[in-house]
Amino acid sequence: MGARDPDGLSTRLTVVGCGTAAPDGVRVCSGYLLQDRETRILFDCGAGVVHNLARFALPWTRLTHVVLTHFHTDHIGDLPMLLFALQYGMHPPRDEPLTLIGPEGLRARLQAMAGAFGEYVSGTTYPLHVIEVAPGDRISAGSVELHAARTRHTAASLAYRAAARDLTLGYTGDTGPLDALGDFMHGVDELIAECSLPDHLGIDIHLTPASLARLAVRAAPGRLVVTHVYPQLDRETVPALLRDHGWSGRTEVAADGLTLR
Repeated sequence: MGARDPDGLSTRLTVVGCGTAAPDGVRVCSGYLLQDRETRILFDCGAGVVHNLARFALPWTRLTHVVLTHFHTDHIGDLPMLLFALQYGMHPPRDEPLTLIGPEGLRARLQAMAGAFGEYVSGTTYPLHVIEVAPGDRISAGSVELHAARTRHTAASLAYRAAARDLTLGYTGDTGPLDALGDFMHGVDELIAECSLPDHLGIDIHLTPASLARLAVRAAPGRLVVTHVYPQLDRETVPALLRDHGWSGRTEVAADGLTLR
């Protein structure tokens, strides 16, 4: 839990889902909830995230922003479900605005979703604001300041650095090794970073323990939160592997429902 302010609200960071494209009976796909004052930001909305928001008694009906890193299904698969639930799963229906933030191409993706699922995706009963951002952009999301950087994954994929009252958060989304990303994240309190595969199966668009350790040393976060671990990599061994590769800082392996602050 974060420090409490005079009106009784606290800054909180919760892992809603930390899984991958590989179906898992314990972990749904990517989603992380940052709550700061009246701002409630969901970073990514992968398959299973909406039901996990309810499962962990998180305020899915009062989200103010959804911030997307890229358009792979394990990161946006539940976005249509969220928009559907906000329109038809609430009584009375939602009338508060919702802001979607994501890489270039977000509007086109929403139009395609509307064609596939129905007009509720774009013709909502509540104001739906869509903002496309590029690497280097800075944007205010309620009480939180967001800064975007490119990642080594898809042509448009982004990482985010978020500054709330008493917490700075870095979220890599999906990425391959990139020194500039470590510099971008330098000094954050919490760094949520992917570590997809063991080193012997490493590929250019994902991190392994060795490349994550290099990023963490460069970023020097207060805590490293390891997420997006595929079954080929034993989650229990990751902290020791990171130490072997030079990262000796505080480390936590993410789990669905974990409250980090």
